[in-house]
Amino acid sequence: MRSTEGRRDVLDDLAALGPFFAVETHRPGTGPTPPWRPLRELTAAAGPLRTRIEAVRAALAERASRPAAEIEPRVAASVTHLGLVARLIAPSVAAAASGRGLGMGLGELWWQDILGGPMPLSVPLSSAVADDPPPVVRLLEEVIAPLTAAASNLVTVSPRVLWGNVASAANKAAALVAARHPELSRPAWTAAAAVFATPWLSRERQPPGPDFRRSSCCLIYKVAANRPRSVCSDCVLRHG
Repeated sequence: MRSTEGRRDVLDDLAALGPFFAVETHRPGTGPTPPWRPLRELTAAAGPLRTRIEAVRAALAERASRPAAEIEPRVAASVTHLGLVARLIAPSVAAAASGRGLGMGLGELWWQDILGGPMPLSVPLSSAVADDPPPVVRLLEEVIAPLTAAASNLVTVSPRVLWGNVASAANKAAALVAARHPELSRPAWTAAAAVFATPWLSRERQPPGPDFRRSSCCLIYKVAANRPRSVCSDCVLRHG
């Protein structure tokens, strides 16, 4: 384990990449105090996850100037899921690219239920730096997989859509790291490739990279005014 100064360097490096990469820290073994909450609660197909999906649904309706009842629950669930997994994967991929690690086990993470930007995320301080590259796959196994299953069980939305969100999040995280730090391009894409190599992403037809196109759609276009032009840059529905 490196020094406190070394841990601070990692956190500063992550914050410099943007709000989706920045994390707070807490002492391991301590319980969260408000407004912090245990991230584990989002893996239950009820309670906080249901509440957040409904809040996102309301926000999407307001943005589209439509009644919330017109926003499909599966769209709100997918958008909610994409925001959560992108927030979790980004710092893990970035830390892996620099050969350093974050403690990202399910019981180790805290979050704050805030909309309108990347959710606040806290990792245990003693795990903020490790000698070996972080286990990105462990994040999928312990955190992303149960979160994805909970979203799929709560709302009728295809697991293929949700795991496409994971692929998209990992690819975009690696792309941003590579763009900001070209010297980290290879390890960033290697970290993303580790995510793609898991059984959950076996249906993705393309490997991670600048030209990646996911094999599903996050469904956000369904709440846009100009649907044909509102698909994401890596969407399977995008032409050209």
